[in-house]
Amino acid sequence: MSTSSSSRLYGSIQLRRNRGLAGLYLVVAAFLILYALLFPGILSIGGFSKFTQNWFPLALVTMAQALLMLNGGITLAIGPLVSLGAVIAATTMEGALGVPGGILAVTLAGLSIGAAIGVIVTYLRLPAIIVTLAGSFIIGGVALILLPRPGGFIPDWLSTVLAGHTPVAFLLLIVILVLWKAFLATPLGLGIYAAGDNPVGAFRSGVPVERVKVVAFALSGLLAALTGLFVAAQTGSGDPVIGTPFTLNSIAAAVLGGVGFLGGKGTMRGAICGSLLLSVMINVMFFLGFPPVAQYVAQGLIIVGAVAVPELLGAWRARR
Repeated sequence: MSTSSSSRLYGSIQLRRNRGLAGLYLVVAAFLILYALLFPGILSIGGFSKFTQNWFPLALVTMAQALLMLNGGITLAIGPLVSLGAVIAATTMEGALGVPGGILAVTLAGLSIGAAIGVIVTYLRLPAIIVTLAGSFIIGGVALILLPRPGGFIPDWLSTVLAGHTPVAFLLLIVILVLWKAFLATPLGLGIYAAGDNPVGAFRSGVPVERVKVVAFALSGLLAALTGLFVAAQTGSGDPVIGTPFTLNSIAAAVLGGVGFLGGKGTMRGAICGSLLLSVMINVMFFLGFPPVAQYVAQGLIIVGAVAVPELLGAWRARR
């Protein structure tokens, strides 16, 4: 695939996918202003640091989920991979290789598991939702075998660096987004959007569709596992079930950000905004005194509305 043809293909896809993001940005801005009024402490360095530390894991798993949704897939193994990443970090960092060895182990586990799932889905032509559902049980079981109950070892200095009173999490997110933009400049990166939008057209344009799908699964696994590493640093230990809520939250945040289930719709920046909106929304409902049950109901209604309103507007425009 030549660089010029892939760039034109990417540009046309991006132009269509960015439509409607202005409304999302306005909603996110409104919730952020409301949150700042309810909790002025967020404007301090410490308050901003704590907020971004809570948002960062959701942002990472949303990116992991959006990677596959943009490519026409989906994964139900996000949560177990987060748990496994936390467990591996907590059980390896006390070893001879210390923190570097633990980070390497988490990275290799995320990449290899994600790639293995991608190979099964791509080359055996099996539905991603079925393969990742089965994979979630296997990965979750492995996490429980490695660490049956919360524990392990995370160095205090690592917890202080990642989850202390400085906005390191926000800086890490910026670095990851810069790396994502750099990845998009490669043929494989361009192919993720192109293959999700029109697999046949992308293949005819020279995009290695099957390889792109495997790479997307591998990167998704990596992001989920690294999320587990960060969560382990936050809590100071590994927990074999700590990632459970992230599977559905990652889907919810991606949908809020305008990412479609069938590929060909959405952007990564929209997904990130969706994760920010979901995180702020939860905090705002907490400060408004919503009980936990009401928070879940409100989240569900907002997510349904986020999906239904664009579809209804599209149908209304089509009838005009």
